[in-house]
Amino acid sequence: MDLFLHNSMTRRRELFVPLDPAHVRIYVCGPTVYDLAHLGNARPVVVFDTLVRLLRRLFPRVTYVRNITDVDDKIIARAAETDEPIASLTARTAHDFHEDMAALGALAPDIEPRATLHIAEMIALIERLIAKGNAYVAKGPEGEHVLFSVASFPAYGRLSGRSREDMIAGARVEIAPYKRDPADFVLWKPSGPDQPGWESPWGRGRPGWHIECSAMSWRHLGSDFDIHGGGSDLLFPHHENEIAQSRCAFPGSHFVRVWLHNGMLRVNGEKMAKSLGNFFTVRDVLAAAPGEAVRFLLLKTHYRSELDFSFAALAEARKELDRFYRALARNPDRPERPIPAPVMAALADDLNTPAAIASLHALADQALAGDAEAAAGLAAAGPVLGLLGADPEAWFQGGVQADAPAIEAAIAERRAARAARDFARADKIRADLAAQGILLEDGPAGTTWRRAS
Repeated sequence: MDLFLHNSMTRRRELFVPLDPAHVRIYVCGPTVYDLAHLGNARPVVVFDTLVRLLRRLFPRVTYVRNITDVDDKIIARAAETDEPIASLTARTAHDFHEDMAALGALAPDIEPRATLHIAEMIALIERLIAKGNAYVAKGPEGEHVLFSVASFPAYGRLSGRSREDMIAGARVEIAPYKRDPADFVLWKPSGPDQPGWESPWGRGRPGWHIECSAMSWRHLGSDFDIHGGGSDLLFPHHENEIAQSRCAFPGSHFVRVWLHNGMLRVNGEKMAKSLGNFFTVRDVLAAAPGEAVRFLLLKTHYRSELDFSFAALAEARKELDRFYRALARNPDRPERPIPAPVMAALADDLNTPAAIASLHALADQALAGDAEAAAGLAAAGPVLGLLGADPEAWFQGGVQADAPAIEAAIAERRAARAARDFARADKIRADLAAQGILLEDGPAGTTWRRAS
């Protein structure tokens, strides 16, 4: 099956042809680990996890690299603010990030490089850029800086499509006197005694943010690879700068063949911001619904479109998943079958998850009417979206306030009351459980329970 993706570089939908049909290589910008992940951070993780799941069904081998930025001015500032060692802060927040993304059903990347373990590669790239005339050393008040010369790369700005003036304003660049051009950006900067730093040809210092991803992608995927992904907020300046560094360091390389960017997330129609009181971490949202419902909501909107989050929309997403799981529960004996063609066709059309979900609903319609073949198709389609991996009974019993042993004890008591023809007592037990969000269902095999939708 052919795969078509919208390339941010060319601004058009293109047939995806990997450099090596036997091995697809993809790099996605990961988190800067200084705080809990928020809902906006979760969207690219879910989007590119879904893409990788699809790629693994279309190609024999996929290498998925997603980095961790563990040296950054935000990290330094947070550590100073909380009086916590940087190593402790980054280890803790990286662990929290992994837990939260796992709760959303995201698989771990094949390789997860950390910036602090790739300083040698960064220094090597910077030395190449200086030798080729694309970077220069400048003396600043704190010590020697190394800056990339934007004028040395005529294609700068092609990805973002911005004018030079717009780029300078959009990047909020520092107009430092040691820069040859206001648009030039930092590759290496000096570190003070209370800041993390590494020895280099330019003195003790630390890398600029942009060189980190160039170095890590080069180390693990080579100078040319297939797909680079991230949020649209990274398109400029981060990805624009990556292109300039990497293509100048390796003349003749394309660096990346296909650039993919997911749209931003809003909350109730507004930009998410702590000042507006609509800022939610992934853990805030997981307290309100299972991780699978959060993932499903993130996939209901096409990845390139802006997504508007609300808790009402999250509740609706959970109800839709209830419907799918009810269809599976209705057909416990399902034949094995491949992923239905309409689902694969939708995903192969620039990862059109809304169309794929519409196909799931069509399958659920048939499965709820007792069509075991449609239920099998629903079950087969779920994993490529990272959905429907739970046992239906466990799904319906998840997230209730009372614990399972207490519920089972109440069911046993109700069964005894019914056997004694004490129907008033049996009805009260059912009503008490319903008040706790637990619904009983009597059937030929006995009484089962589930949480209320």
